[in-house]
Amino acid sequence: MRILAVLYKFRELLLNLVLRDLRSRYRGSVLGLLWIVLTPLFMAFIYIFFLRLLRVRIPIVELIIGVFAWQFTVQAIQSGMACITGNANLVKKIYFPRMIIPLSATLAALVNFLLMLVVQFVIVGVLLYREGAWFSGWSLGLPILVAYHFMFSFSMALLVAASNVYFRDTQHIVGLLLSAWFFVSPIMYPLSMVDALAGDATWISSLYMLNPLSVIVTAYRSMQLTSVSFPWSPWAVIGLCWPVLLAVVAFITFQRSQRYFSDWL
Repeated sequence: MRILAVLYKFRELLLNLVLRDLRSRYRGSVLGLLWIVLTPLFMAFIYIFFLRLLRVRIPIVELIIGVFAWQFTVQAIQSGMACITGNANLVKKIYFPRMIIPLSATLAALVNFLLMLVVQFVIVGVLLYREGAWFSGWSLGLPILVAYHFMFSFSMALLVAASNVYFRDTQHIVGLLLSAWFFVSPIMYPLSMVDALAGDATWISSLYMLNPLSVIVTAYRSMQLTSVSFPWSPWAVIGLCWPVLLAVVAFITFQRSQRYFSDWL
């Protein structure tokens, strides 16, 4: 509770950092905020094109939902990674809770994601209507899932932000890991494809659900689409618990490491 009181005390600084991040990201761009939506849409259509060439059938609505959810985590991690090193002068000269910086980066990514969700709902709604279907009633619970997704993304931002101060190769390692993470998460394919490929080796599907993004992306799809059901299992529950444990570890790690940020910057 103490950290919440401290963050509230510095709420104006937090708001200014979020606004600065949003303004600087698209400053001088002709299309401006449209890039928030154009980037994931372009990625989605590229994946659809290549999957069609490979004759891999996947519902377009599932792919769009997966790509948009993936973009939130990627933006939070990439922005959070350089947020401390990119604000070295601020960190060394002014006293404030250092956690505000990665929090502002994740909040800016959240604002982008919420704007993307509005467009996603329109696109998915049109595609579902053409197929004679509609959104699931569980869509009303999406704010809870978004808050859970935010907690996970913020935890990742805390870890990479602290790591990048002490170990500058972090940005290169994280870039490689994100590329691998994309392919081992059900972003451009449904979870059912993993079960089909696993066959009798059910342990593969079980281990796959330990990936937090497998749980999060599948939850987004199952809450919006009546054709997708969430695979409740002990492994899926463990996958849901990982972000909570990660949040505790990330908070403790960042709090301890921030004491020496000024020395390393």
